[in-house]
Amino acid sequence: MKILVIHQYYLMPGSPGGSRFNEFARLWAAAGHEVTVVAGNLDYATGDVPERYHGRWITREQDGDVTVLRCHVPRTYNKSYAGRMAAFFGFTLSSTHAAMTVARPDVVIATSPPLVAMAPGVIAAKARWKGVPWIFEIRDLWPESAITTGVLKEGAALTRMLYAMERAACLMADKINVLTPAFRDDLIQRGLAPAEKIVFVPNGADVELFTPGPRDNAARREFGWGERFVVMYAGAHGRANAVGQFLDAAERLRDRPDILLASVGDGPERAALEADAKRRGLDNVRFHGAQPKSRMPEIVRACDVGAAILQDNPTFKTVYPNKVFDYMATERPTLLAIDGVARTLVCDEAQAGVFAKPEDGEGLAAAIRAMADDPAGNAAMGARGRQWVLANATRDSLAKRYLDIMEGMVR
Repeated sequence: MKILVIHQYYLMPGSPGGSRFNEFARLWAAAGHEVTVVAGNLDYATGDVPERYHGRWITREQDGDVTVLRCHVPRTYNKSYAGRMAAFFGFTLSSTHAAMTVARPDVVIATSPPLVAMAPGVIAAKARWKGVPWIFEIRDLWPESAITTGVLKEGAALTRMLYAMERAACLMADKINVLTPAFRDDLIQRGLAPAEKIVFVPNGADVELFTPGPRDNAARREFGWGERFVVMYAGAHGRANAVGQFLDAAERLRDRPDILLASVGDGPERAALEADAKRRGLDNVRFHGAQPKSRMPEIVRACDVGAAILQDNPTFKTVYPNKVFDYMATERPTLLAIDGVARTLVCDEAQAGVFAKPEDGEGLAAAIRAMADDPAGNAAMGARGRQWVLANATRDSLAKRYLDIMEGMVR
């Protein structure tokens, strides 16, 4: 089977970030399928375009057995929110051109955000080659999440256009894959898709990569964490992530020199957060910047608790953050400052973490104190987390589920 994936954020080798489709593509190719990915040529961790892509509209390369077409993305991506929108639409043009050069696939997957990925997906599946099955994947509700985080204004011309694109994508797609049950409920409630069109292949973890291990490792020694109880946030530093609540918690933990809050990752808010931590004299907070994906299992094992935090925003009650699956796979308990379906999964179903109200520094600090004083409880939550992932969310099983859906559509 020939599979065409359109995914702007498909990771470059060694880059940090969500590797869901890198792993799916590798597993599908290993199963004998021909996989081509249309992706952006921007390194989203740094905001730079690697030199090998300079002056090139489309670059064809191999990622193991997977063919990747790296497409031009304007370097405005990390400059401002307007610059990010310009980068999205720039990728729409280059990726549509790239998709038109690929030999006829058996199935097309376009994954959003950005929502504009639907354009090359539908053009490839329905215009360039009529009758090719098309899966529209929703990893985040757009433009709703952009509105609730203040990036877009309700009723603005751009917002109305994006809602129209969302409706068109849901109408024209043969199947819609959602990453959480809440996304499915939202689409049905708004009349965007019938239940029978929606499938569910969520995020998960590579359990052969993210494995349990001792916290005393090279990463802990390199970062200088010593014997302190380390609560680590790993992920983007943007408006939606509200990493400032980590600083608010740190301020209330000054009396606990045995506790350290560590942040791994990068984004447009990171410089301001570091400056704020310095201004407030928070020596119990460390920023370690973006790290290669290959190092993340060791870094997660080095911490005592993995934190998953987002803005206190009703839209985020619908999401599963990728990082919680990696924390659980390495037997690290999760400190979860996200309500909704993530709380149900982590705290109720898996019993693998502790909930704290989002953007409540005092509540976050209280939860961290309790976890620091309960090593036995942390170990039990960690063990339950890995058991849950092994039973429900391994990359191998999810890749197979996705493949079964595609094969059924092709037949």
